[in-house]
Amino acid sequence: MASSVSGTRLDNATALGWYRQIVMIRLFEEAAQRAFRQGKIGGYLHVYSGQEAVATGFLDAFRDGDKMLTAYRDHAHALILSDDPNAVMAELFGRGTGLVKGKGGSMHLFDAAHGMLGGYGIVGGHIPLGVGIAYALRYQQTDGIVHVYLGDGAIHNAAFHEAANLAGLWGREGLNPTLFILENNQYGMGTSVERATAMTDLGAKFDSYGIEHEKVDGMDLEAVLECAHRVTQRVRETGKPYAVEAMTYRLVPHGAGDFLERYRSKDEVRQWRERDPIGLVERKLLEAGVVDEQRLGEIRDEAKRIVDEAVRFADESPEPPLSELHTDVYADTAG
Repeated sequence: MASSVSGTRLDNATALGWYRQIVMIRLFEEAAQRAFRQGKIGGYLHVYSGQEAVATGFLDAFRDGDKMLTAYRDHAHALILSDDPNAVMAELFGRGTGLVKGKGGSMHLFDAAHGMLGGYGIVGGHIPLGVGIAYALRYQQTDGIVHVYLGDGAIHNAAFHEAANLAGLWGREGLNPTLFILENNQYGMGTSVERATAMTDLGAKFDSYGIEHEKVDGMDLEAVLECAHRVTQRVRETGKPYAVEAMTYRLVPHGAGDFLERYRSKDEVRQWRERDPIGLVERKLLEAGVVDEQRLGEIRDEAKRIVDEAVRFADESPEPPLSELHTDVYADTAG
């Protein structure tokens, strides 16, 4: 698979690394769905199947000192940044070996050491936090930027509009390096974009706040990579916010309890499956002669072993001790 990232043709190992990443994410999500049905995952569960190219592409441009926040569909982001499937799966299982010691679960993954400042369960609630963190990074005179991932449903939330206005205002002085990544998967829960807003060009909503924007095919990893590296550099250099509307589609129900999916047809899902990001990458790799079917199978088997090990690790990990109940909740001001 050729890429125009940085204007160069990337080596085969890099392209296969991207493929390995999106396959591992998909298999991880499928394993999480099975574990939820088996009663091993408490709370609720939202998986990322179909949207893997977005996080994989944008986080490829992420570097030390950058920060990212997202909503509750956050497993892929944690897998990429933490690079520890065992800890992510253990967190879903509520185990003490989890990413946040079993206290966050599926919707509240957090890995500050690697720049992940949270998955958030309140729709739109994280957007003002991201904008504020971006201001803080410039206040501290760093060149870090903030990735703020949001869904098409969150863009109608007042928190988005208030935060976008501040981002645009501060950005005029180069003081708000926020990269808004709008993951438009066509539905806010069970409500289509067409039924939720009179202005269906969601990216255009950023115009009100003086924030430039563009669209990208969120099912095409190569397109996302090109866009991600280009706009990330732009935000880093200018300190001004920028927005990308990634047109994508979740190939699974909204959440673990969304069985009937009466809001969309099987034909619609079937048509989108023809543009499954994994299938698109496979076809490009095969057509470019980078790999053959046997090698693709080996990579899938390798990814499955990683995921199977994560499930085993989570299953065998202990519950958090009761002594953990109050740690990391209140600041220790003694002394």
